[in-house]
Amino acid sequence: MKELLGYMSRHHEDLEKSFTDEQKETFEKFHDCWSEYMSLAEAAIFEYAFRLGARLAMETLQDNE
Repeated sequence: MKELLGYMSRHHEDLEKSFTDEQKETFEKFHDCWSEYMSLAEAAIFEYAFRLGARLAMETLQDNE
């Protein structure tokens, strides 16, 4: 993951160097929207995984009783 993040950062910087000011602004807006989307997706994944883990734990405890 660390290596991939390095590649992404380098490509991001290369793109920004080639952009006009208007393109930079549009790209930053896209980047902000993408970041917000990823935050929401990560929260949804966490919620799903937490509920699944709780269900598995409850089923395990019920089987032992």
